[in-house]
Amino acid sequence: MFKGKTLLITGGTGSFGNAVLDRFLQTDIGEIRIFSRDEKKQDDMRNRLKNPKIKFYIGDVRDYNSIHHAMHGVDYVFHAAALKQVPSCEFFPIEAAKTNVFGTQNTIDAAVANKVDKIICLSTDKAAYPINAMGISKALMEKVAVAASRNIPEDSTTVCLTRYGNVMASRGSVIPLFVDQIKEGNPLTVTDPNMTRFLMSLEDAVDLVLFAFEHGNQGDLFVNKAPASTIGDLAEAVKEIFKSKNVIKVIGTRHGEKLYETLCTREEMQKAEDMGDFYRIPADNRDLNYSRYFSEGEQDISKIEDYHSHNTKHLNGEDLQKTLLGLDFIKENL
Repeated sequence: MFKGKTLLITGGTGSFGNAVLDRFLQTDIGEIRIFSRDEKKQDDMRNRLKNPKIKFYIGDVRDYNSIHHAMHGVDYVFHAAALKQVPSCEFFPIEAAKTNVFGTQNTIDAAVANKVDKIICLSTDKAAYPINAMGISKALMEKVAVAASRNIPEDSTTVCLTRYGNVMASRGSVIPLFVDQIKEGNPLTVTDPNMTRFLMSLEDAVDLVLFAFEHGNQGDLFVNKAPASTIGDLAEAVKEIFKSKNVIKVIGTRHGEKLYETLCTREEMQKAEDMGDFYRIPADNRDLNYSRYFSEGEQDISKIEDYHSHNTKHLNGEDLQKTLLGLDFIKENL
């Protein structure tokens, strides 16, 4: 599928971008373009990898012209550029909208204008029943992508979405925080020990991207099934792995945090297609013919349950420690 092709990764210097890049470098892809606004991270990546297949483009998805010029001759796009820290988006919601919503529209428009074969847009579980600015901006980003997909000719660009839970040990996540606190001899700060989060590795995240590239139809949203853990159990597991005697300190919920995260709403589960390790949620392509919309309606959804981090498989004890020990970040820090 990717032999001799050109892939562009927006936000290519972030955790997702690096993971996708590493996986695609193992294929016979022709060229990978890294698009981001951080010249220092691009320079570090250039010097670390020294790979002629990788080309670097400085730009910002907020600027249509910069992403449009980087898209010339591209076959596939993975759109990972985003503002994704919950607290910072909570205090600067307009900035979140500029990058996550308008930046996505720019990226899709540039992909269509340049006749890209397929673009996969990265979303988050926080977009399902959103309560914070980051999740709301990502939910609107999903709507932008699906709306764009309805108006694209059949023989043109395919727009798909992937929705992720928390990626273990990604930049700014809680596992690196716990490890730093252990090394510094400080308490491990837990917002709420009963809070649950999905547990995904970067490898799982890339598997979802590849699955979407291979199987995605216009407007599809893909979710991968993942186990979860309470934050309290996660902190205890990290302590056990590092043989730490640091205390755990409960500090209370931060701005915009949920008790648990939802990967598929009940409304989505009603139409979701089970594809083994993944769910495919096809786009809702009903039109604005309201009389037909109300007369046909939907089936009763009261008996359908969301797919969330409270009701998925939970890991604790040895199983959780085994999962954490499989992470490169943990291996490097032991």
